[in-house]
Amino acid sequence: MRVTASLLFASLLLLLLPSIEMRRPGKGRGLKGARHKLARDRVRGVGRHGRSPPSCSESVEAGDVFVDCQGRRLNAIPDSKTWSQEPKHLLFARNRIKVLRNGAFLGYEGLTSLDLQQNQISLVEEGAFEGLTQLTTLLLQHNQLGTLSEEALIPIPNLRYLRLYDNPWICLCGMESLIRTLQVPSNRHIGNYAKCAEPTRLKNIRLKQINPELLCQEPDPTSNQTDPAKPLEPSSIRGKSDATVVCHTYLFPEVRMDCSNRGLTEVPAGIPEDVVHVDLSHNEIRHLKAKSFNGARSLRMLNLSHNRMEHLDTGSMSGLLHLRELDLSDNGLHFIQHGVLEDLYFLSKLRLGGNPWMCDYSIHYMVYWLRLHPAVRHSGLQCHAPLQHVGESVEEYVHSYNRGCPKDRLHNRVNEDQTNTAQELQAELEEELEPSHLRKPKKYEIIRLS
Repeated sequence: MRVTASLLFASLLLLLLPSIEMRRPGKGRGLKGARHKLARDRVRGVGRHGRSPPSCSESVEAGDVFVDCQGRRLNAIPDSKTWSQEPKHLLFARNRIKVLRNGAFLGYEGLTSLDLQQNQISLVEEGAFEGLTQLTTLLLQHNQLGTLSEEALIPIPNLRYLRLYDNPWICLCGMESLIRTLQVPSNRHIGNYAKCAEPTRLKNIRLKQINPELLCQEPDPTSNQTDPAKPLEPSSIRGKSDATVVCHTYLFPEVRMDCSNRGLTEVPAGIPEDVVHVDLSHNEIRHLKAKSFNGARSLRMLNLSHNRMEHLDTGSMSGLLHLRELDLSDNGLHFIQHGVLEDLYFLSKLRLGGNPWMCDYSIHYMVYWLRLHPAVRHSGLQCHAPLQHVGESVEEYVHSYNRGCPKDRLHNRVNEDQTNTAQELQAELEEELEPSHLRKPKKYEIIRLS
């Protein structure tokens, strides 16, 4: 009996040995164990670089790799190996970066443009841009920089465009080397529009207009930080706003200017000629004056929606020969004055909704212009007044105007003069209905002798 029990125990032990061997740590976990380890490593951030990459987007346009990290609340520049391809353009606008440390862009040697505007950058160490020998465009506007040395720009020998405006520059001795660099004639696109915030005697004066030899001179304590020989430049609030300071400019993937929600009462001056898209929506503009966009020769898209515009001067759109899209919706326009649209040869899209269009003879110019430009896709042109035409499209109103009462006049004139043909009467009628400014001058006139 004891022998039988011993044999049974030995057999059971042999059956259990493979199971025990499979459960030893580090062995026999199989596919399920591998999946568990991979999931755990992902949670811990173990990967190619020891952390998960930020939620940025990568795209390729015209063969160039763009990395878009705008508005991601980043406080540092991610490692260059984070991205699947070597980027040519880095977009880091609207983040929380405060300091650019030495070597911040090591590994980004192929960069040609770097957008760091609208951060909180107050310090750029001298070696921050080390290695960026291919960089041509650097955007540092709308930050908290008070000083910047020329040494910080030395690692960027191919720099062609540098934006520094809307920073609280302290124009003292530490800025001497940078200001001298900005004033070199070949650097005409570097540091334009940047102004001093301190000291008081130099406030609102552009860096390019300051005599650098005076920066390291100790001011006279009795002068109270003012220079009577050099009056202060008037504040920009008193004059017309400068577009490059008031608006946010983005260079990639196209040059566009965001001037929306700025409380503007007129179009700001100095829109650069290479800007393609200008957004002036949600402001307080009531009157669009002549030559408002003088110099903006490359403009393709213009958004003037959600303002309070009631009147557009005849020359307000002059020079916009390449404009493709125009948004005038949600304003106070009753009609479009003759000549406003005459320069818009290539316009293809026109938004007009949300305006109180007045359906009387003043609206005819708009309809005739659209008839002469059938390629323009327009929307929102509906009568708001008078009461009998509310909700009717302006085209229907003009059609009914031309085909209503004139028919009776045509019938009466046929009865009065049977010698005139119907074609002659119709031609005369159309000439009477067409606005005078659209009529062609008569080369000759036939007078019938009875």
